[in-house]
Amino acid sequence: MTDDHVIGAVFFDVDGTLVPGTSSSVHLAGSLGHRAEPAAAEDAYAAGTVDNRQVSELDAAGWTGATEARVRGLLDELPLVTGMAETVAWCRDRRLVPVLATLAWSPVGGYPAERFGFQAFSGPTLETVDGRYTGRVATHFDEYDKRDFALAQARALGLDPRRCGAVGDSRSDLPLFASVGLSVAFNASPGARSAASATVDGGDLCGVLPMLERLTGAG
Repeated sequence: MTDDHVIGAVFFDVDGTLVPGTSSSVHLAGSLGHRAEPAAAEDAYAAGTVDNRQVSELDAAGWTGATEARVRGLLDELPLVTGMAETVAWCRDRRLVPVLATLAWSPVGGYPAERFGFQAFSGPTLETVDGRYTGRVATHFDEYDKRDFALAQARALGLDPRRCGAVGDSRSDLPLFASVGLSVAFNASPGARSAASATVDGGDLCGVLPMLERLTGAG
């Protein structure tokens, strides 16, 4: 899809949206042996009592010594929402560029991007030395960085943000919801629902497609 044929973009969240009912960090932490810590930290983030920097630093510590190869293998077990491949194909068929705008670690964002064909992905990065994670954050990334990443993607495609949509479920999506023309709260928190243009619940990501149709001028 070349830029001159693009009519819009859709920015998809990962944790709680494409990874239903949990987050990639909590799922991976269960295998890496520190599940309780990120789960509690993410609850505190959702309540607004800590920021994403604090959550990332706590979770990163639990990755200490894990190899990049092991994490890649664990990602094959990541629970993913039904209908992702169909949704990406639908977007591309209608000249809407599918992008991952997420606070998930970069190895996590890279996994569905490669597997399903998302155009790009965002996220914080972990420090590695000789193929092993050190337990330190290399690059922090918060909900405002997420918004700025999405807006930069729109600019690179020559798109007005009003021609773009966002699909998400929680606090980390709110700045982006406020910056695009269409926002869809998918299986979302009360705060995300109240901030969104539309709300969809269900077990299949294809449920958002009637809402995204608005970006094509047909909805």
